[in-house]
Amino acid sequence: MIDSSGNESRTFNTKDGIAIKHAIENGYNIAIISGANNEGIRLRLKNLGVINILLGSNNKLKDLKKYIKSNKLSSEETVYMGDDMPDINPMSYVGLKTCPFDAIPEVRSISDYVSPKKGGEGCVRDIIEQTLKVQNNWKLKDSSQNI
Repeated sequence: MIDSSGNESRTFNTKDGIAIKHAIENGYNIAIISGANNEGIRLRLKNLGVINILLGSNNKLKDLKKYIKSNKLSSEETVYMGDDMPDINPMSYVGLKTCPFDAIPEVRSISDYVSPKKGGEGCVRDIIEQTLKVQNNWKLKDSSQNI
């Protein structure tokens, strides 16, 4: 949403936040590379424990490669979620390409997994949960019980 002063506002799904925090607590690297440049987004992500936050990106592929290299990861072990044209090049670089249900057709067609959830409506939670479940890591930190 954009208000009458031109300020952009975004809503966050609390379930997305819980999944991000859970992944970080279990040793997963979470990075956010976005073309948007909103301090509210940065603050929300920092409060969840996200360290790698790059907002206002003009070249997501370049920024993704830099993140992967600086964290000593491989592109094959990287999951990327995108929803629009600027995400197509970085998605072609990673091992697992994902998108929300409402992504543009070009992104949906190259995705390995399309979440049944729309952007802002729990798709981050869904993708993190599916990834951690496949790796048998979707568990409470101090319990053997699945979430």
